[in-house]
Amino acid sequence: MTPESSVPREAGAPDVTRAPRRAPGRLDRIEVTGIRAWGRHGVLAAETELGQQFVADVTLHLSTAPAGRADDLARTVNYAGIALAVHEEISTGAHKLIETLAERIADRILTGEGAPWVRRVALTVHKPSAPVGLPVGDVAVSIERDAAPIEAVLALGSNLGDRAAHLERALSVLAEAEGIEVEWTGPVLETDPVGGPDGQGAYLNTAVGVSTVLGPFDLLEAARRAEQDAHRQRAVRWGPRTLDVDLITYGDHRLDDAELSLPHPRAHARAFVLAPWHAARPAAELPGHGRIADLLARAGDRDGLRPGPAVTGFDRP
Repeated sequence: MTPESSVPREAGAPDVTRAPRRAPGRLDRIEVTGIRAWGRHGVLAAETELGQQFVADVTLHLSTAPAGRADDLARTVNYAGIALAVHEEISTGAHKLIETLAERIADRILTGEGAPWVRRVALTVHKPSAPVGLPVGDVAVSIERDAAPIEAVLALGSNLGDRAAHLERALSVLAEAEGIEVEWTGPVLETDPVGGPDGQGAYLNTAVGVSTVLGPFDLLEAARRAEQDAHRQRAVRWGPRTLDVDLITYGDHRLDDAELSLPHPRAHARAFVLAPWHAARPAAELPGHGRIADLLARAGDRDGLRPGPAVTGFDRP
């Protein structure tokens, strides 16, 4: 993102050039301890030839609330899969250092079996039979690693009240949210309503790219808080609204959930989503659908787009 010192900020503009991203303040924990496996890690020949037992304790930091509310395993990490992954990392390959083994396990959890739910992992690898030349109870290495931030795209729209003010305020709410950093904003376009009841007024629509350390449902909650701040009412499906904030993509992750589908199931056919996104990121792709430019060229509602007003904080690719 462009440093604030190089681009003057207009008076009253939302400050989207922020300090380093803040980690989420509250995360739940799932602990899987005592994972035992035979491995061949060590610097001595006997260690790599004969092997010895290793033990791993894993603490997964994530938000368990989405799964807890729905009683749905698809909304959380499968800790049986985590245990199997740790067992495989211990029992395959040969590393000189248990520090290396610990790094390999943490990386696999954060980018593999634990993604995208696990946002931090704490891990201890025990080597109880380490050949240190003296009687000791245990040798262990403990590390803690964070998952890399996720790039996500949000679509914003308003057709009630002071539409520009609603968008500007929403950008401020998102930029101030814990665990979110605004990376880019698209231009504001005025668009004809698509779907919903007849007689609606025109929308102002735009797209915002964020980098986040939040899980997908926590990011969705942040979007809903922005809507609540604008006093959004959900009386009629696709009806007029002060503010609509949709989560379009969350990295390349796919999710088919009653509350959240990723990528957004109708984004590929909506010019009012694609056009501001394409203006800010011409080379972008929608996971599973291809290039935004190609999708925009085929979108049926593209003729209903026209330039919108200049809104503070937007059109900053």
